[in-house]
Amino acid sequence: MSKILVIDDDNDMCMLLNRFLSRHGYEVSAVNSGVAAIDWMKKNEPALTLCDFRLDDMTGAELLSKSKEMHPHAPVIIITGYSDVKDAVEVMKMGAYDYVTKPLFPDEILLTIKKALSNEPKPEAEARPAAGKPAAAKSKAKGNTDYIIGTTPEFVNITKQVELVAPTNFSVIIYGESGSGKEVIAQMIHSKSKRADKPFVAIDCGALSKELAGSELFGHEKGAFTGALNQKIGSMELAHEGTIFLDEIANLSYDIQVSLLRVVQERKIRRVGGNKDIEIDVRIIVASNEKLWDAARNGKFREDLYHRFNEFSINVPPLRERRKDIMTFAQHFLTITNEELGKNVAGFSPEVEDILVNYVWYGNLRELKNVVKRATLLTDGEYVEVKSLPFEITNFRKLQFDEEATPPARQEPALQPVTNGSFENKLKSANLDAEYEVILGALKQANFNKSKAAKLLNIDRKTLYNKMKQFKEFNVE
Repeated sequence: MSKILVIDDDNDMCMLLNRFLSRHGYEVSAVNSGVAAIDWMKKNEPALTLCDFRLDDMTGAELLSKSKEMHPHAPVIIITGYSDVKDAVEVMKMGAYDYVTKPLFPDEILLTIKKALSNEPKPEAEARPAAGKPAAAKSKAKGNTDYIIGTTPEFVNITKQVELVAPTNFSVIIYGESGSGKEVIAQMIHSKSKRADKPFVAIDCGALSKELAGSELFGHEKGAFTGALNQKIGSMELAHEGTIFLDEIANLSYDIQVSLLRVVQERKIRRVGGNKDIEIDVRIIVASNEKLWDAARNGKFREDLYHRFNEFSINVPPLRERRKDIMTFAQHFLTITNEELGKNVAGFSPEVEDILVNYVWYGNLRELKNVVKRATLLTDGEYVEVKSLPFEITNFRKLQFDEEATPPARQEPALQPVTNGSFENKLKSANLDAEYEVILGALKQANFNKSKAAKLLNIDRKTLYNKMKQFKEFNVE
């Protein structure tokens, strides 16, 4: 069994690498400083060393030099950030086998380690990205182009939870805003489970009509209802022995929730119009952008079904609460778009990076991905510039509302905010003063998410944005 020494002052990174490499048959020792690494190497001989370039007490170059003195034949792989690529290239010239850039991709690390231990010739330093340019991140996960390993503590914690629950058969609830990557988290759980080679079926419950939800989930027999010309296999059957992911589960009607409870309890389904039970073996992962316990207390969701699902839960924080990961994901989406469009955009200008990091991203990863794709398409030079970003991103000013504060005062007589009734009807019939109050009420109900507020008002986001510009209180230019 090959001994691998991991050197990183981040305890979480050491633990994750230890677990990952141990599962692939390596004996791993992890230390948090250069001094501890040197002490370890005096007593042991590593087959390979995986070393972070920036440590608290010394650099990767210094450790490489010490390692070569004590164990000249043991390859050293450097872990580096984009800003350290120039230094990493120099370290390779000093004798490092290769370097991997953060964020780390497990398959990339594993492949590099295998090549190093098999004595495969090391890559030429000159063939790596040019010094000073950001190295584009590459996702190695099959079928997963929207989510990568982030470096913030929040995402490290999610990774730990995925690793913990994946090997079990627990039902899982994933909470998070729209576009935050709940489905990809579910895919990660499936890919690390004992069902990984079986089907993964994803269903958006919010897109299912009340009439067809039963047919979509459980299937139907020929002639079960008007239009049922043939027998249909439902998603539950298709996911047999695998995993089914039910997104926005709270949108299912009460009748469907009752049928779903039977599936969870008895592991049996009955097709619409059928008269026999079909046994299924399926793991259920559900997702919601609202707390199911609150929905249960408000009578929108069956409490017994909630308790069946709530064997384990994962909270995915919105992107605006993980700002250190924003450019990691942006660079990842840039790499994907470069491949799709056959372009070679190297990165983002400092001004664009500042805008992206400080935007609130209410659409989360989905919104970021779309912005990056559009900007890459419009970019003719080496870096994405401000002119390639959408107007709503470059001119955005976050609404400065405190939930407990008094709504901004108007010059005209104040009207009471709308709290009941249809936002759509109110907006259509309101005068300018009332329109302000209706828009403010919708924004509050949507937690100032303009996309959700626009849906409440039955208008598109651009129209809402233009209407908000009429009122100086919204601080929209």
